[in-house]
Amino acid sequence: MKIPAVRHFARSLFRGRSLRAHFRLGGHATLNDQRIVKILAAILAFSLTGLLPGAFAVVDDAHSYALEAATPYVKKDFVVREEHWAGSLAKNEQSSIAVQLFKGNEYWFWVASDEEGAKLTIHIYDSDGKLVDAEAWQKGKTAGVSVLPKSTGTYYIVFSVTETKLKRTRWAIAYGFK
Repeated sequence: MKIPAVRHFARSLFRGRSLRAHFRLGGHATLNDQRIVKILAAILAFSLTGLLPGAFAVVDDAHSYALEAATPYVKKDFVVREEHWAGSLAKNEQSSIAVQLFKGNEYWFWVASDEEGAKLTIHIYDSDGKLVDAEAWQKGKTAGVSVLPKSTGTYYIVFSVTETKLKRTRWAIAYGFK
């Protein structure tokens, strides 16, 4: 589909000839022509950025801190998954996430906040509501918990923000397994 206004604009730039005809008939790019082509390329580039959803990325600091908490476990051969969860909680508000875990794997879950004064807790429960943490820790604005599932099934990550100066605190959870 050709847009008449664009075609007319291009012909007016090259003295009534199309761009292809301009160069085929011995035309050469003058400084003005080069400047116009650069302007058109810039307009096209800016118009495409609205079509590309990943063009404006956002860094989730809470997720970055959760991944930093995972670093020592990567050295212990844990594979950290790209999948993660994120949100915000008020002080002493609790939330949970249901996950499918498999017998024979060892899992670590790390929760972190981007707020310096925040403290978080994280625990794992089986489908009967029984606490199944193998190990848990809390350091500053991060916390971690491991689990060795006795059977394949649905488990629940239960976490909360116990200290914060904000009305709502951003959090993110990353996880790994081996």
